[in-house]
Amino acid sequence: QVQVVEFGGGLVQAGGSLRLSCVASGPIFRLGTMAWYRQAPGKQRELVATMSSDGTTNYANSMKGRFTISRDDAKNTVYLQMNSLKPEDTAVYYCNADVIVYSLAKLDCWGQGTQVTVSS
Repeated sequence: QVQVVEFGGGLVQAGGSLRLSCVASGPIFRLGTMAWYRQAPGKQRELVATMSSDGTTNYANSMKGRFTISRDDAKNTVYLQMNSLKPEDTAVYYCNADVIVYSLAKLDCWGQGTQVTVSS
Protein backbone atom coordinates (compact mmCIF):
# COMPACT_ATOMS: atom_id res chain seq x y z
CA GLN A 1 0.00 0.00 0.00
CA VAL A 2 1.35 3.41 -0.94
CA GLN A 3 1.49 6.04 1.78
CA VAL A 4 2.07 9.76 1.41
CA VAL A 5 3.08 11.76 4.47
CA GLU A 6 3.70 15.47 4.81
CA PHE A 7 6.14 17.11 7.21
CA GLY A 8 7.20 20.60 8.12
CA GLY A 9 4.07 22.55 8.92
CA GLY A 10 3.91 24.89 11.87
CA LEU A 11 3.46 28.43 13.09
CA VAL A 12 5.44 31.24 11.50
CA GLN A 13 5.28 35.01 11.53
CA ALA A 14 4.31 36.94 8.44
CA GLY A 15 7.31 37.39 6.18
CA GLY A 16 8.87 34.18 7.39
CA SER A 17 9.61 30.91 5.61
CA LEU A 18 8.73 27.26 5.92
CA ARG A 19 9.76 24.19 3.99
CA LEU A 20 7.29 21.37 3.61
CA SER A 21 8.31 17.84 2.70
CA CYS A 22 6.21 14.99 1.40
CA VAL A 23 7.47 11.43 1.33
CA ALA A 24 5.82 8.60 -0.60
CA SER A 25 6.49 5.04 0.47
CA GLY A 26 5.39 1.56 -0.54
CA PRO A 27 5.55 -0.50 -3.74
CA ILE A 28 6.47 2.46 -5.94
CA PHE A 29 7.73 1.77 -9.44
CA ARG A 30 7.78 5.39 -10.51
CA LEU A 31 6.36 8.73 -9.47
CA GLY A 32 4.52 10.91 -11.92
CA THR A 33 3.32 14.41 -11.27
CA MET A 34 3.57 15.53 -7.67
CA ALA A 35 1.67 18.48 -6.32
CA TRP A 36 0.80 20.58 -3.32
CA TYR A 37 -2.70 21.78 -2.56
CA ARG A 38 -4.06 23.75 0.35
CA GLN A 39 -7.37 24.30 2.05
CA ALA A 40 -8.12 27.24 4.29
CA PRO A 41 -11.01 27.17 6.77
CA GLY A 42 -14.33 27.61 5.00
CA LYS A 43 -12.73 27.49 1.56
CA GLN A 44 -12.32 24.93 -1.16
CA ARG A 45 -9.10 23.07 -1.66
CA GLU A 46 -6.90 24.90 -4.16
CA LEU A 47 -3.84 24.04 -6.18
CA VAL A 48 -0.55 25.49 -4.95
CA ALA A 49 2.03 23.98 -7.29
CA THR A 50 2.77 20.95 -9.41
CA MET A 51 5.93 19.35 -10.71
CA SER A 52 5.88 16.70 -13.40
CA SER A 53 8.37 13.89 -13.71
CA ASP A 54 10.29 15.83 -16.36
CA GLY A 55 10.70 18.79 -14.02
CA THR A 56 8.02 21.04 -15.46
CA THR A 57 6.50 23.22 -12.77
CA ASN A 58 3.24 25.09 -12.47
CA TYR A 59 2.18 27.53 -9.77
CA ALA A 60 -1.00 29.25 -8.72
CA ASN A 61 -0.70 32.95 -9.48
CA SER A 62 -0.73 34.04 -5.85
CA MET A 63 2.24 31.77 -5.06
CA LYS A 64 4.48 32.65 -8.00
CA GLY A 65 7.76 34.13 -6.86
CA ARG A 66 7.20 33.14 -3.25
CA PHE A 67 6.85 29.36 -3.34
CA THR A 68 9.16 26.83 -4.99
CA ILE A 69 8.34 23.20 -5.61
CA SER A 70 11.12 20.65 -6.06
CA ARG A 71 11.48 16.91 -5.94
CA ASP A 72 14.02 14.19 -5.25
CA ASP A 73 12.89 11.03 -6.97
CA ALA A 74 15.65 8.99 -5.36
CA LYS A 75 13.96 9.76 -2.05
CA ASN A 76 10.37 9.70 -3.36
CA THR A 77 10.07 13.17 -1.93
CA VAL A 78 8.61 16.47 -3.02
CA TYR A 79 9.29 19.76 -1.28
CA LEU A 80 7.59 23.11 -1.06
CA GLN A 81 9.74 26.05 -0.04
CA MET A 82 7.50 28.89 1.09
CA ASN A 83 8.97 32.36 1.50
CA SER A 84 7.45 35.75 2.32
CA LEU A 85 4.53 34.04 3.97
CA LYS A 86 1.32 35.97 4.51
CA PRO A 87 -1.54 35.39 6.95
CA GLU A 88 -3.69 34.39 3.98
CA ASP A 89 -1.35 31.46 3.36
CA THR A 90 -2.73 29.88 6.52
CA ALA A 91 -4.22 26.55 5.55
CA VAL A 92 -3.82 22.82 5.69
CA TYR A 93 -1.35 21.85 2.98
CA TYR A 94 -1.82 18.53 1.22
CA CYS A 95 0.54 16.53 -0.92
CA ASN A 96 -0.72 14.68 -3.99
CA ALA A 97 1.25 12.14 -5.95
CA ASP A 98 0.59 10.18 -9.10
CA VAL A 99 2.14 6.84 -8.27
CA ILE A 100 2.82 3.97 -10.63
CA VAL A 101 3.17 0.79 -8.62
CA TYR A 102 4.99 -2.38 -9.59
CA SER A 103 1.85 -3.83 -11.20
CA LEU A 104 1.96 -0.72 -13.43
CA ALA A 105 -1.36 0.46 -12.03
CA LYS A 106 -1.55 4.21 -11.53
CA LEU A 107 -2.73 5.51 -8.18
CA ASP A 108 -3.77 9.00 -7.12
CA CYS A 109 -2.43 9.33 -3.58
CA TRP A 110 -3.05 12.03 -0.98
CA GLY A 111 -1.39 12.78 2.31
CA GLN A 112 -3.22 13.61 5.50
CA GLY A 113 -2.21 17.26 5.41
CA THR A 114 -0.01 19.50 7.52
CA GLN A 115 -1.15 22.73 9.14
CA VAL A 116 0.58 25.98 8.25
CA THR A 117 -0.36 29.00 10.32
CA VAL A 118 1.00 32.46 9.54
CA SER A 119 0.55 35.06 12.23
CA SER A 120 0.35 38.77 11.47
